[in-house]
Amino acid sequence: MDQLSYGDVKQAADRISGRVRPVTVAPVDPEAVRGLRPAAPGGYRLWLALEQLQHTGSFKARGAQNFLAAHRESGTLPDAGVTIASGGNAGLACAWAARQQGVRATVFLPATAPAVKVAKLRGYGADVRLVGNEYAEALAACEDFVRTTGALASHAYAHPLIAAGAGTLLEELRGRIPGLDTVVVAVGGGGLFAGAATAARHHGIRTVAVEPENCRALNAALEAGRPVDVSVDSIAADSLGARRASPLALAAAQQDGVTSLLVPDAEIVRARQTLWDDHRLAVEHAAATALAALTAGTATGTGGAGGGTSGYLPADGEKVAVVLCGANTDPSDLVPPRSES
Repeated sequence: MDQLSYGDVKQAADRISGRVRPVTVAPVDPEAVRGLRPAAPGGYRLWLALEQLQHTGSFKARGAQNFLAAHRESGTLPDAGVTIASGGNAGLACAWAARQQGVRATVFLPATAPAVKVAKLRGYGADVRLVGNEYAEALAACEDFVRTTGALASHAYAHPLIAAGAGTLLEELRGRIPGLDTVVVAVGGGGLFAGAATAARHHGIRTVAVEPENCRALNAALEAGRPVDVSVDSIAADSLGARRASPLALAAAQQDGVTSLLVPDAEIVRARQTLWDDHRLAVEHAAATALAALTAGTATGTGGAGGGTSGYLPADGEKVAVVLCGANTDPSDLVPPRSES
């Protein structure tokens, strides 16, 4: 399956209803946020989608719940449970959803994984297996575990049930922001983007896909016309560092109403600091990547209106939602505001 349908997202929304936190939206005055690009003459309206408040601190809880619930419905949830190789947001979401569903979760990590991540996974009840010193070794062990036990293999982003679950966020945004014109999302492997863009297109809403300049898996796939491997080197690589975009993401990006933008790390850092300074929101660099599309720095784009070398500038009267996708970050590098005297 290389393309999602709106029906997949709608089914996911029904399936996970009551199992995830509904997204909170916060209206923001663009004129009051330092660093945002100059507004159109008549101004535009901006909301922040606070998905960093989701269970486990990221949108990935949605896809993990949908993945397990769908397998339970179809009778394909094995006694060996679910397994994944991930110490990041996907692993946390998988472990949390498994506990919610009463399913065994086995998570593979390299032995070099930070102790805090291991502790958090175990706190969700996961059986954590530390293997090797690199992610590739942990992944190989996870794949062997699937072959020998029959456990259900989950994925961080490249599965239709995962992407459809992520897309439920857009369904909720549409209900909370009547007349929404545009949603801005950060892209790694493309699970959130694929789901959100699929639902957005059904409702006539534009999607702006934002990646760091040096983590451009989706942008490169659009240029090549197929998923390709890219190098990864960005401050947001811990969440957006996929080396290849999923076929689902590429198919969604090739549809009408999608703009692909690249932003430099300096803009990501500035946007993250702005969210802290102006709104006291401590988010991942991945979440700040979405807002960076609207800030004053340079950006390069591929796709529909708003692309080019100037970032995304909303039109007069446009209603825009920027998704803050995760909060699993160390806030110690956020600069305290200067005291007023």
